[in-house]
Amino acid sequence: MAVATVNLRAVTSWVGIARLCAIVLSCTAFSLVASTGHFGTAYGTWCMFTWCFCFVVTLLVLVLELLELYPKLPLSWDDFTSAFSMLAALMVFTTSVVYPSTFIGSPCTSYCAQKAVATTASCLCFLTYALEVGLSRAKPGDISSFLSTVPGLLKVFEVYVACLIFSLLDTYNLQAGLQWCVAVYSICFIITFLIIIFTIGRCLSYIPCPLEKMLVGYNALALLMYITATILWPFYNFKDKNRPNPCGSECPWNKHLAVTFLTIFNLIAYLVDLIYSTRMVFIRAPS
Repeated sequence: MAVATVNLRAVTSWVGIARLCAIVLSCTAFSLVASTGHFGTAYGTWCMFTWCFCFVVTLLVLVLELLELYPKLPLSWDDFTSAFSMLAALMVFTTSVVYPSTFIGSPCTSYCAQKAVATTASCLCFLTYALEVGLSRAKPGDISSFLSTVPGLLKVFEVYVACLIFSLLDTYNLQAGLQWCVAVYSICFIITFLIIIFTIGRCLSYIPCPLEKMLVGYNALALLMYITATILWPFYNFKDKNRPNPCGSECPWNKHLAVTFLTIFNLIAYLVDLIYSTRMVFIRAPS
């Protein structure tokens, strides 16, 4: 019979302490918001999902490391935890911005203390996940865990930003230029997401080609595609079009503007990704 051992370092190391703090803070945030009963909109559902998702997965990670059960899983544990901590940091950061801007009015009329404390807990939760990302990031020259390197973390960022773009694409016309932009977002999202999944599942080694050079080539292609999207999306959406007045959160003009900025963010991410990937593959440190 297999006997589970207890690894106290899972909760006493700096990474373990950061995870404990994230568990407490995410639980505090969703508990306080649940007590108000004011989260019935799409934005409120997203915030509650984020806090609950991060709480459950972080607790599961902590338990698996505490009992040293993770080696039995058919995945690359370091890649999984690095990708999750980066994803959690991005999700909680978004929630920490969306929740107060949506549910805390000026002036605040109800459950002000609970909402303020929940927002504070969410902001602190983001900092703990950001700390975990920094603590678990691979040192220069160490590529044993790809998703803990700068290019690996950028892959998670690129996928998450693409998801935000998709959430804002509820209105766009059938112009060829805009269809190309949507194709760029979709193609880059699918390929980058598959890279993350294959890395966690330890499947990249089965690809019969020079993987590192292939990734450099893909980053260069994705960068060129995003350059075209960065030009075409605002050109077709804002040419000879003024911002309506009034224009609230559901206004198509605002959504198009948000997609423009998110496209620029991903363009910069793919550029930095290409630079780091090129250095890792073609400029190696002397042994």
